[in-house]
Amino acid sequence: MNNAIQSEILVLRNRPIAYIASINEDGYPQMKAMQVLEHDSMKTHYFSTNTSSKRVQQFLKNPKASVYYCQEVSSYKGALFTGVMEVCTDHDTKAFLWRDGFERYYPKGVDDEDYCVYKFTAETVNYYHGLKNTTLAIEELSS
Repeated sequence: MNNAIQSEILVLRNRPIAYIASINEDGYPQMKAMQVLEHDSMKTHYFSTNTSSKRVQQFLKNPKASVYYCQEVSSYKGALFTGVMEVCTDHDTKAFLWRDGFERYYPKGVDDEDYCVYKFTAETVNYYHGLKNTTLAIEELSS
């Protein structure tokens, strides 16, 4: 595996915003920008949201998802991770992602029933740069 590609994917994955795609009840993809909060490897990415959001219901019905990171300035680059999204409502996962200031949105704190965490587990990543696409199984990348 080309170390330069892996390095570029790592840089993209550490961008502050990612685009999360779910499938709605009519089978159409829906995209949403979300703040990137945590990763524990190239394979696992975490995001927080409201349990009451429509996307939570979409992921509960169909966990297939994608997460896209991109760099728009100078030369365009993108990394599209494809995998599954888990909706986590357990205390430990929610506490792991909790940040100062979240109480503004979740006044009951980490155990607020309207606070949950998305845990995305990637299966593949497609790296795009310079009119070239490279798709890799996530196991081909080191953490």
